Formats: sequence, C-alpha cells, structure tokens
Amino acid sequence: MGTRTGSDGRRTTLRGWLDDRLGVSVLQEAARKKTVPIHRSMVWYYLGGMTLFFFMVQVCTGILLMLYYRPSADEAFESVQFLMTQVPFGWLIRSIHSWSANLMIAAAFLHLFSVFFLRAYRKPRELTWLSGTLLLFLALAFGFSGYLLPWNKLAYFATKVGTDIPGTLPFIGGWALRFLRGGDRVTGGTLSRFYGWHVAILPAITVALLALHLLLVQRLGMSVPVAEERQRRAAGIADPSHGGRQMRFLPNFLLRDLIGWALALGVLAALAAFFPWELGEKADPFAPAFANIRPEWYFMFMFQTLKYVPGGAALGIEYEAYAIMAFMGGALLLLLVPFLDRSAARGGEARVFTVVGVIVVAYIAVLTAIGYRSWWPILVVPVLVAAIALLGVFATPREQKGGAR
Repeated sequence: MGTRTGSDGRRTTLRGWLDDRLGVSVLQEAARKKTVPIHRSMVWYYLGGMTLFFFMVQVCTGILLMLYYRPSADEAFESVQFLMTQVPFGWLIRSIHSWSANLMIAAAFLHLFSVFFLRAYRKPRELTWLSGTLLLFLALAFGFSGYLLPWNKLAYFATKVGTDIPGTLPFIGGWALRFLRGGDRVTGGTLSRFYGWHVAILPAITVALLALHLLLVQRLGMSVPVAEERQRRAAGIADPSHGGRQMRFLPNFLLRDLIGWALALGVLAALAAFFPWELGEKADPFAPAFANIRPEWYFMFMFQTLKYVPGGAALGIEYEAYAIMAFMGGALLLLLVPFLDRSAARGGEARVFTVVGVIVVAYIAVLTAIGYRSWWPILVVPVLVAAIALLGVFATPREQKGGAR
C-alpha cells in the first residue's frame, strides 16, 4: 500500500518521535487501565480535583498580577490600585485571585476531613495523607503571605498581630518574629519577604509536593470506605480495595471532574463579578490599630482561642505560648494520624477517631462563628456536607454488568 502521507502520516511520525523520547504510549496505556472504585461515597473523590483546579486558577491569575505589582511599601498599594482602576479587567483578575484563594482553602479543608472520616489514609496510603496535609499547611501559608501584599490598613495590622503571636514562644520566639518580619517591626522589608515567599519559595515547594501527591494517588489508586471494604471482603473479593464495581478514569471519571471544574469556574466568576474584592486604604504604620482586627476566616478559630487565653505566665512561659504550642501539637498529631490509628491498618474502624474528628470540626465552626458574631460558620458545615452527600446519591453510577465502566 506504500507509506502513509499527508496529515495522518505527519501525526503518526510526530507521535512516534514523542513516544521514543517521552514514553507517551506507556502513559496512555496506564491511563487506559486506571479505574476508580464506585460506591456511595465516591462523590468525595472530586474534592481533590476541585482543590487542584483552584490552585491552577491561583497560578494563572497570580502571574497576571505580577505583571503590574511592585513589592515595596511606597508602591505596592498604588500598583494594585492602578491595576484595579486603569488596567482593563484588572479588578476582575484580582477578585478571581482573591476568591479562588479562599475557595481553594475551603476545598482543601473539605478534602482533608473527607479523607479523614473515610479512613482513606489506611495502609498503604500513609504518604499520600502526609503529603496532602502538608499541602493544606502550604495553602494556609499562601493565604497568610498573600494577605499583606496589597499593603492596606487591614492587611498591615492583621499581619502585625499574626506575626506577634509566634513571638511569644519560649526560646525561639524572638527568632521566629524576626524571621517572619525581616526585622523587629512590620516594614517594607516584611512586604518584600512575604512577596518572595508568596511567588517563589512557597510555589516551588508546593509544585514539588503536589507532584509527589498526585504520583502517589496515581500509583496507589483511590481507597474505598471501611464499610464498603468489609462488604467486598464478605463477598469473597480477594482484593477489596481494587475489586468490585469500577469506573474507568478515562474518559468517565475525568469528564465528571471537568464538569465540576466548569461549575466551580461559574461560581468563581459570579463571586468575583458580583462581590469584587475591595482594596481599602493604604497602610499607615503610625496610625492606631483597628479596634476589632480580625484575620481571614481560616485562622479565625485560632485567633478567637487566643483571645480567651488569660494573661500571665507559668514556669516562665506565657499562657498564650502554651496555646500556640497546643496548636502546633495538634498539627503534628494530624500528620501522624495514619500511624496513630492502628485499627485502620488492620481494616477496622476506631470510633474514637470519628468522635475526635467531629469535635474538632465543631470546635472550628463554633469558634469561627463567635469570632464573626454570626451563625453562618456553624450552619455552613452541615449544609455543605449534606449537599455533597445528596449530590453523591444522584451522581453515583448505577451498577452495570461487566465490571468497569
């Protein structure tokens, strides 16, 4: 028949050239074989992809903002003001960046708690949990470092209060405060330091850790809930974590993921357009602080807790420092959950971890509600959980003969 010519021949040649150098066919074969377990709780799988989507929006809009932003105390506020008032759609880009940051952290929290309550950290996914938890901490660091960059009054005094807190720690408090601020006070040097973290150091660490996290998810697959695993084991399935009903990742699961991304983009665009992010007034280091200074919502429960800590000291250490160390200990325990929950490693289910998880979520919601003097943080958690669970009832594929779909 002769050799193939024209566009088809060129595509075949290009595919072969890339395959020889990148191993594209191996990746394609792995993607074709990858499946996702089907069960009533599979809707929670989409939260990881949702968090990734908001992170990609952050990267794209952040690059656009960098084209106009000037990281100095004299020009930072004016550069953001120019962006919002003179650059076409600059206000929209900044609003999308700010709203996507909040939605990314919210999705990351939901993803973490869903993984926790579904016991998805069970063997052999301990490293997946560790990398995911560290990514949540990095998302919080992004929020903290990016908050100061507009150099407005609220951001300035919130950063001053936020950096004062680790300064109370014993032994390392003074060093921690100077490390965060780049000096003893919040100045233009602090702004430059936060900008470096926000656009260089944190993104580099996040990309590396995110690559590891995604590699682990692809390598180990997605776990099934403990109850579902018991049912599959009782049904005589040799490998209950991979046996049973399965959905093909390509194209079935990926298309569902993309539908969720499209809906998220619609919500994000609506929030940015109808509730644009305000700039406020330029920071004045010599002006008096706000009477009711508050951090962003994802730090509110910690901030409110510290407000209840009485003054004084014990053993030469301030009471506030004990509360801070308690939060640090809680973060460490969160990282070690897969190794502390020994029943999960044996395929069991420890009620104590569920009870502790519910208490922690309730504590965060209640303290956040008190901080805002509003009931919405208490109501939003059960409403979101109920909405996602209800969506899962309708979104879960019906069983078909023949296994994977």
